[in-house]
Amino acid sequence: MTEQKSGSAQVHIKVPAEVAKIMSKWGGHNVKLAAARGALPMSGPNLVTVLFIFFHGENDELKKEALNTLKTLPAKILLATLGEPELHPATIDLIARVRYRDPLLMKEVLANPLVGQKTLQFLAQYSSGDVLDMLSHNDVALQKAPLLKKLIIRNPSADKLMKLRLGWEEPKPEPAPESESVAVKEAAKDAAGEDGFSTDEIEEFEDETLSKYQMLLDMPVAEKIKMALTGDKEWRALLIRESNKMVCNSVLKNPRISDGEVVAVAKNRSSNDDMIRIILLNREWVKHYEVKKALVTHPRTPIQKAMRFMSFLTEKDIKELAKSRNVSQAIVNNARRIMMSKKH
Repeated sequence: MTEQKSGSAQVHIKVPAEVAKIMSKWGGHNVKLAAARGALPMSGPNLVTVLFIFFHGENDELKKEALNTLKTLPAKILLATLGEPELHPATIDLIARVRYRDPLLMKEVLANPLVGQKTLQFLAQYSSGDVLDMLSHNDVALQKAPLLKKLIIRNPSADKLMKLRLGWEEPKPEPAPESESVAVKEAAKDAAGEDGFSTDEIEEFEDETLSKYQMLLDMPVAEKIKMALTGDKEWRALLIRESNKMVCNSVLKNPRISDGEVVAVAKNRSSNDDMIRIILLNREWVKHYEVKKALVTHPRTPIQKAMRFMSFLTEKDIKELAKSRNVSQAIVNNARRIMMSKKH
């Protein structure tokens, strides 16, 4: 038995002797690194246990390697793990969060009697296609937690038929919303404390028993914009997915947004024109190599801008672009032209 932190809670999991040996002093860093990369001979369930421990540990290198291994681990190994009778719900949750796009694995997750509510809520918020369809038809889970219906209905990937089946009512036409500039300005004023409260004080008033996503369900647009402009990373991760452009665009105007978040937006092919334009106008962001690379491949980047950024890319990335099927023919042709020029 070992105690492992998962989020803010401590999780008690059984550790087989094979795993305990790796975790002990005998298992030096090189041994642990090999285990995190899935390079040591051990059973599938034991490997997943090792990866779980490393992922929630304090060593950043082991955590990164464990995550990469979980992402690429053959499905049959994870299926065997999900079949374990004493599998901890926290391990199921980690598998779901890393591999939630895999319908085969998620079918087993949803059928597992040990799956927790946090896992189901995550899938309701972020899954799509067959996985979301399976969850929307899981009557047992939906009856136990009616909140799941709301989360599925709010999921951008849920189609109209699915939402109607879950009790959604098509909204009546509303008066034209206020302009983006007015809404953003009003939200910015509130965020700056002109209503007498600082952002920290506002957060203190929030009901701690509600998750941020639950709070988001009934939040008006102006409040969402204010939170997008001032909220922490968790708020930004939720609000960047909003269908309302005023809200998701405001996330990029949050002074606390990190370079990694900007790269993620630039890599996301569903990011709208305005989001790409905001990134392009920020000189500090476009200095970063990963941002340039992502903008080159984004379908909404103006072609002249994309070609200009190509001159900064490495030869390896240019070669990949030259044979890519996910970019325009103009980008492919320019990549081939750059490669030809380097040969002469």
